[in-house]
Amino acid sequence: MLENIWFIAAFWMGLALLASLISIRLGISVALIEILLGVVVGNLHTADQAPLLHTTEWTNFLAMLGSGVLTFLAGAEIDPASLRANLRASLSIGILSFLLPFVGVWLFAQHGLGWPIRQAWIAGIALSTTSVAVVYAVMIEGGLSSTAMGKMLLAACFITDFGTVLALGILFADFNIWLVIFVAVTAVLLWFMPRWTQYLITRLGATRVSEPEVKFLFLVLFFLGGLASTAKSEAVLPAYLLGLVVAGVFLRDKTLVHRMRSIAFAIFTPFYFIKAGLFVSLPALAAALGVIALLLFLKMATKVIGVWPLSRCFFMRTREANYTALLMSTGLTFGTISALFGLQNQIISQEQYSVLVTVVILSAFVPTLIAQKWFQPTARTMVAWGRLYQRRINGQAGSPATDNGK
Repeated sequence: MLENIWFIAAFWMGLALLASLISIRLGISVALIEILLGVVVGNLHTADQAPLLHTTEWTNFLAMLGSGVLTFLAGAEIDPASLRANLRASLSIGILSFLLPFVGVWLFAQHGLGWPIRQAWIAGIALSTTSVAVVYAVMIEGGLSSTAMGKMLLAACFITDFGTVLALGILFADFNIWLVIFVAVTAVLLWFMPRWTQYLITRLGATRVSEPEVKFLFLVLFFLGGLASTAKSEAVLPAYLLGLVVAGVFLRDKTLVHRMRSIAFAIFTPFYFIKAGLFVSLPALAAALGVIALLLFLKMATKVIGVWPLSRCFFMRTREANYTALLMSTGLTFGTISALFGLQNQIISQEQYSVLVTVVILSAFVPTLIAQKWFQPTARTMVAWGRLYQRRINGQAGSPATDNGK
């Protein structure tokens, strides 16, 4: 394998460029393509059986930044106003969307597969997620992101993923004085971050070449990540919360979020997703196809059991309830983050990691394809649901058939 640092960097960025070109051509999330390319390259070897591509200290650092910044941006995508307006529906759907898959997969992994409890927890956390990235992309592509139902779906995704990140932080935290310091400092910083960020933008302007507001956000993100690491917690938890508290500022300043997204997806996240794929062992997958199928079915089944009845309770027709349940069954970013956390901390083996990441990748494809092919609603239907939902929670009469455009 090449040892020159520039050639190694060129190899990684070449894979990232190839993933971008394939993603544009096929219309598939670039994150999925980067993971798949990582899987392919990670299972190739040179003539002396050395890995064709391996990680280094600096690639590990960039990958770590990728997971933190990606988590921050996922939190920043949440519209606080939409979260408040659809709080009841979003909370109910989001909580069950996390809780049932987490408990179901955990118990199956522990008692059905014989995994120790900590390994079963990682499995439950990794497969309880809902992909904000996938749902957001589907909403944008279908022109549904600005509808009431689209905003409710994204808010429910936030609740689900917050449960995932919280579970990861609580179950694997080392309770010590550093954890107390971490929680206290994080709480104080989160309280002041919206006004500090807005002050920097207003005072210094948003068009300076030196980008002080972006550097400030990265400073706080890295500092909280360092505190989380010292406290033996997971850096994605403060990153997600930080993104949420500044989401309102991001909504008012689209240029800022576009700049940070460009930085993240151009430099940091390719290293994270390619690295996630590198650890997937194809021989291990061949021996575990039955387990992969069972875990994928269990994730989708528990999601549907939790989400579908609640969707009907919140006045969705069968078609929209099916669509909601399927999109809430997707997984990608936080699933791979959780599985990689388990591998890097020697909680799960590489074989178990390969199984979990494969299920996560399949859960990004399978439910999305079914939802878009057979249950795609119209924007008019989703807007009508918003009107009906608001009238019903205000105690006013309304006809579901009429309000849903029928």
